[in-house]
Amino acid sequence: MTGLLAGKVALVTGGGSGIGRASALTFAREGAKVVVADMAVEGGEETVRLIQQRSGEAVFVKTDVSRAAEVEALIARAVQTYGRLDCAHNNAGIEGAAATTIDYSEDDWARVIAINLTGVWLCMKYEIPQMLKQGAGAIVNTASTAGLVGYRGGAAYVASKHGVVGLTKTAALEYAKAGVRVNAVCPGAIDTPMMGRITGHRPQRAERMAAAEPVGRMGRPEEIAEAVVWLCSGVASFVTGHPMAVDGGLTAL
Repeated sequence: MTGLLAGKVALVTGGGSGIGRASALTFAREGAKVVVADMAVEGGEETVRLIQQRSGEAVFVKTDVSRAAEVEALIARAVQTYGRLDCAHNNAGIEGAAATTIDYSEDDWARVIAINLTGVWLCMKYEIPQMLKQGAGAIVNTASTAGLVGYRGGAAYVASKHGVVGLTKTAALEYAKAGVRVNAVCPGAIDTPMMGRITGHRPQRAERMAAAEPVGRMGRPEEIAEAVVWLCSGVASFVTGHPMAVDGGLTAL
């Protein structure tokens, strides 16, 4: 462990796979004790096992981030287990249905907003009071390039991720003088299980997604995780309210 976050406690939602798992592993590599939250028990427990294999310390808590009581219990469990909460990566999210704005169903809309946007708000609602008690903390929310630009066929996803960016900026301003920093990462096309679902696991569609990236490839979950951990660390102490694009140049087009 290189120790960038030695002695810190980090929480990662959606930590059972993809970007969340990579983030949890990177937090642990940098010396943090990690609380892994996810609805997928098998995936979350596997992330904990991988951390422990690397001599790290972690615990899994099954959590539906769209439910306030479960999020409140998650933060309480983190503090009960490790005594504090220094860093949080609010990463849990879903892609939702692919449909035009007028064809999007109300049920699909409500589910995407509940997890992707309300879930991030609920996490911050219960994380920030603990950080205020400690006098410091750092939060990174997973938005998306879809939080910076629009995409056809993704009304709810785009709306939710734009909401995450706005919520991040608002919270950053509200707690800047209290020592709590709040930022967001905005990934481009990343090779994750979610991307597999988006492409239907069809190689040609995946190749088109990769070709759309100016760098000519999809990103790796670990590349997003490095940005998350950097934003949570002391070396980013003057960075708050920033939606960081980690997108291979996609939004520079």
